[in-house]
Amino acid sequence: MTNTRYYLGFNLVPGIGPIRLARLVEQCGSLEAAWHADAFALAAAGIEGKTSASLMAVRTRLDLDAELERAARAGVTLLTIDDAAYPHLLRNIPAAPPLLYVRGALTPADDWSIALVGTRAPTTYGREATMRLTDGLARAGVSIISGLALGVDTLAHETALEAGGRTLAVLGSGVDQPYPERNQRLAQRIIEQGALISDYPLGTMPVAANFPPRNRIISGLSRATLVIEAGEKSGALITVGFALDQGREVFALPGPIFSRQSAGCHRLIRDGATLVRSADDLLADLDLTSASVQREARSELPIDPIETALLGLLSYTPCHIDELSREANLTAQATAGALTLLELKGLVRQAAPMQYVLR
Repeated sequence: MTNTRYYLGFNLVPGIGPIRLARLVEQCGSLEAAWHADAFALAAAGIEGKTSASLMAVRTRLDLDAELERAARAGVTLLTIDDAAYPHLLRNIPAAPPLLYVRGALTPADDWSIALVGTRAPTTYGREATMRLTDGLARAGVSIISGLALGVDTLAHETALEAGGRTLAVLGSGVDQPYPERNQRLAQRIIEQGALISDYPLGTMPVAANFPPRNRIISGLSRATLVIEAGEKSGALITVGFALDQGREVFALPGPIFSRQSAGCHRLIRDGATLVRSADDLLADLDLTSASVQREARSELPIDPIETALLGLLSYTPCHIDELSREANLTAQATAGALTLLELKGLVRQAAPMQYVLR
């Protein structure tokens, strides 16, 4: 809880994001020391005068315990990047958000998730495709992640709920200010069967500038991003850019060649995104047909120190098993055995023979 207090405090300081915070903690030695840093230490960490002044001003007026109580009264869980419950997939993206505000609950099952994004004005074809694909994924035990916007986002959330699945909505506002207004009831249903998530402080209103940055969390929480109907300048393509930067796979639904609503999807497919025809395509390509087996294996076989060491060495760049053995100072047999278990648990996969990456 001590670290949660300080993560919450820093999240209320304009100008201090994940990269600057990490640099400041490295300079000061701990999160608590960083919060109490003087002007000299802040300057040494590369925090410029305006941001330094903001930190000192917030520090002076802010009651961290009162802010914690405020979140608790609002039914909000604060998850820091140091918490074991912090989403595994999100922790591995560049500049992962140090603090998440959550209304509802994240569960281990959400590690098997796919983002569905697309236009706010889907065609009849796009609506039907969204519902069919979402239904198939949700019934296979895949959590559906989107942004609560009108159109494709709303259809994806609603269909996942109706299928009895889990769905997470990432907001461009505080989790106490779900947007748009007409999705208030949907937001409440999501809280009961998933979660609303944001890295914006409570009370943050849904202004336009907030939405592009939140898309990095939509893609970061997901094993892949599926785009359903997107124009050439669709905001959904921002999510795709983040997904590619994070080493995640991108899928796109084809449409009529004359449809402006599908122009963005067609460009993605031309540039290398995987064409999707059904939920089974996605499940097979992402090896999610065995999601229930992977969840059971992870539950029954807790991660041991050897597996932890290997996970710390892996990234989304393929690494040969021999290199992993050398880096972890393990025998080839021990490394192979641990990697087999990690594959069974859905945490790593072979990108090529004997070449492993994080899943």
